[in-house]
Amino acid sequence: MIDAHQHFWRVDRGDYGWLTPDQGVLYRDFAPQDLDPLRRAAGIDRTVLVQAAPTVEETRFLLGIAKETSWVAGVVGWVDLDRPSAEQVIEDLFEHPALVGIRPMIQDIADPEWMLGDALDAPLRTLAQLGLRFDALVQPQHLAPLRRLLARHPELRVVIDHGAKPDIRAGAIDAWASDMRWLARNTEACCKMSGLVTEAGADWSDGDLRPYVDVLMEHFGPERLMWGSDWPVVELAGGYVAWREASLRLLAELDASARASVLGGTAERFYGLPPVGE
Repeated sequence: MIDAHQHFWRVDRGDYGWLTPDQGVLYRDFAPQDLDPLRRAAGIDRTVLVQAAPTVEETRFLLGIAKETSWVAGVVGWVDLDRPSAEQVIEDLFEHPALVGIRPMIQDIADPEWMLGDALDAPLRTLAQLGLRFDALVQPQHLAPLRRLLARHPELRVVIDHGAKPDIRAGAIDAWASDMRWLARNTEACCKMSGLVTEAGADWSDGDLRPYVDVLMEHFGPERLMWGSDWPVVELAGGYVAWREASLRLLAELDASARASVLGGTAERFYGLPPVGE
């Protein structure tokens, strides 16, 4: 079993601009020793560690953690794709065997069409040529530009983080579902079943989540859907254990093979992770 989306950070690094005291339980250090008992109890064998700061320095920090932590199977880092040096930085980071992908923090960029800028064409081609993946940290307003990006770069292997963060709290589903259906049918993008509880709010229930999980399952299917905890952000909405248990209930109707794909197989295939034991 693989947790396809989790974070570590250290507050004193100073490169987490969003991480302020008003973030409550998140405003502290989170390290492997904090996640280890949770992932063991949940039967998680490996994780994918994802960037949380828009700096190459943080990516190198995470790669260092991966080197020392046997169960961190891969790192999704960050590169400033606008810079002329982006291709060289990608190639330099690629020398670390734990690097499996790059994630620009699209949700924090004011222009929803930023991803379509000409400056990104060469770095994205470099990602594809090296076999690195692209984590799309997007919200519903980014899905139309994402359609155009994938048409422009069909060779790019993309996963949509957190189901594109639908507004579950407001019950908004129709437009989001239509866009996700189009992406599933017309591209090879995968999707993460993660981050949904924080979009639903602290008092979420399985019933709040089920319509959105059903859309993802119907259109992406278990072969293109992967489970992630989004830990420690998930602590804002019930915590790791509550989300894991809810996920298992929401996936209960799947057969064993399909459930295994969502809970590990899709992530292993998408990120090119070696099978356990290799």
